[in-house]
Amino acid sequence: MIELVAFFGNPGAEYALNRHNAGRLLAEKSTRLSFVSWQKKFKGIYATVDGAIFGGASKKVHFLKPETFMNLSGDAVSSAAFFFKLPVENILIVHDEIDLALGEVSLKFSGGLNGHNGLRSMRAAFNSVDFWRLRIGIGRPVDGDVRKWALSDFTADEMPALEAALAAAEDALTRTLVEGAEKLLPEWKKKKAYAVQ
Repeated sequence: MIELVAFFGNPGAEYALNRHNAGRLLAEKSTRLSFVSWQKKFKGIYATVDGAIFGGASKKVHFLKPETFMNLSGDAVSSAAFFFKLPVENILIVHDEIDLALGEVSLKFSGGLNGHNGLRSMRAAFNSVDFWRLRIGIGRPVDGDVRKWALSDFTADEMPALEAALAAAEDALTRTLVEGAEKLLPEWKKKKAYAVQ
């Protein structure tokens, strides 16, 4: 059961459209979260809502946009999780993924961290990798410079694919909260579930 959803990215206008902020962009662009009242709490921007806004989940759901910058995201997530006494397996991290092409979305539980500093921070904070991930593809750079790629903005030409991916990710998030992540995993673990043609 997912009780806490954290949208990873870096705070500040200069990072807003970075590829590394794909997770945070979902929170910013989500129609269902557009009216939620956010507040500064747990080293981030926090909200709690009735899951009914997602079309059926009746439980409260906690949402967090860490303000610690990507490399320390786990500090913010652990602050909220420890306060509410939530087990790590009830946490969903929404983040960018270089091993998925732009326009692709995937759901995953546990596993490797693929060099992602936000996920490394989660492992350090919880001493575990057994959390859920909703991964939004940003693709790999041609020149191999992952850091430069991740911290560069999506281009105008990439926006249609990004918007399609964010819409797909919102659908996945909604269904995960209503139906349960375990039920959705067989369908959503496929890398090309929402490939843009």
